[in-house]
Amino acid sequence: MRKVIRGVHLESQWRREALRTNLWLVPSLEVVLAVGLFLGTWELDRAAYRGSLTLPSWVISGSSDAARQILAAIAAALITVVGVVFSIMIVTLTLASTQFGPRMLRTFIRDRTTQLTLGTFVATFVYAILALVAIGPGPHGDFVPHLSITVCLALVLADLAVLIFFIHHIATSIQLPRVIATIAAELSDAIEAGAGEPEYEGSIERGPSAEELHVRLDSSGGSVPAPASGYLQFVRHRTLVRIATERGAVIRLDHRPGHFLVKGHQLATVWPAEAAPEVAHSFAQAHITGSSRTLAQDISFAVDQLVEIAIRALSTAVNDTFTALTCIDWLGESLCRIAGHWQPNPVHRDAEGWIRVITVPVSYERLVQRSFEKIRQSGSGMPAILIRQLDALASIMTETTTPDQRQVLLDQARMIERVNADSVPEPADRQDVHRRYLALLALYERLGSSAD
Repeated sequence: MRKVIRGVHLESQWRREALRTNLWLVPSLEVVLAVGLFLGTWELDRAAYRGSLTLPSWVISGSSDAARQILAAIAAALITVVGVVFSIMIVTLTLASTQFGPRMLRTFIRDRTTQLTLGTFVATFVYAILALVAIGPGPHGDFVPHLSITVCLALVLADLAVLIFFIHHIATSIQLPRVIATIAAELSDAIEAGAGEPEYEGSIERGPSAEELHVRLDSSGGSVPAPASGYLQFVRHRTLVRIATERGAVIRLDHRPGHFLVKGHQLATVWPAEAAPEVAHSFAQAHITGSSRTLAQDISFAVDQLVEIAIRALSTAVNDTFTALTCIDWLGESLCRIAGHWQPNPVHRDAEGWIRVITVPVSYERLVQRSFEKIRQSGSGMPAILIRQLDALASIMTETTTPDQRQVLLDQARMIERVNADSVPEPADRQDVHRRYLALLALYERLGSSAD
């Protein structure tokens, strides 16, 4: 049961991410709500016009000409403000692309405040237009939707509050610490989602081991080509297990979410080879490709985003050391979580315990390498960067659970120490970095002896 819940959760997470990363869904929903609201107020206005209902005294009254002028002025002002909102948003996206990198645009596009602001103004504009069109002649004189006009004015006041909040939100959202913290929060969510329980929880494991299946797949497996080019965004493992079970086969995915697929190149290997054509025919049901990476099953994407901000900050054109230090801090915090929780499952079994799908999840070692290597290379000769990386490695090491995890961190520390010796010209600075390295070595020895 928990296997199914986890698989459904990951797929629903991907769907939420796909729906959230656009600028049309929320405005469209708000327009639908505006149309529904107008239909409700229009019915009340029609009832008041027929004399079967008395509107409250606070409802605005006036002639049809005055109502047309008010609604026309509101509609014109709203569409102007929508243009201003678009302009602010485009400027924000341009700044984000220049300062943070093009991959940061996704973070701003998926921002709910931006989507709600755009949708609120568009919805109010649609409401004003509908109210304007509703004014017309009737058996008892001109029909004027007084309640609808009053509600429209109330919506305009709400739009002003939304606009003020939007300007404040944009001013704070483009600040680097806020952007970095947002990406780190997304990385934390991805870690929790990907560190779930094993896919198979049965007590019996049947059939060949994963090592034996790898040998068979390498020696006599059939190839499944990628049906389209693009980034692998999501894999439905339960669907793949079902496809493999129906054909008595084993599927090994040669790529994981985040990898780029080239149409016609190998995507998976199937054993026995004669089952490969049937599996390839059904494979489109089990994976999704797109033009960009997503966080649903690609935890390294958020790591790469933080690393990209850091190395941009360390470039000679920007030279913003403190931003790079902030990225290192959040990367260290995320790797502390990974050290204790990250246990990706490379095999997926069917209900009877047979291995049906073998994957290549990103390893703890690779995540550590992605988090430190490029920053270390860009921060060569900068003691502050090297010291902060050593501090982050020490924090992560306290959360490790196996000697192998600690060895990966020690390897990174040794590379930092070599960079320190080769690139830092000032002896006092080199000594500062070396002291942090010695402190990490002492921590490594202490944790190793306590484990024994």
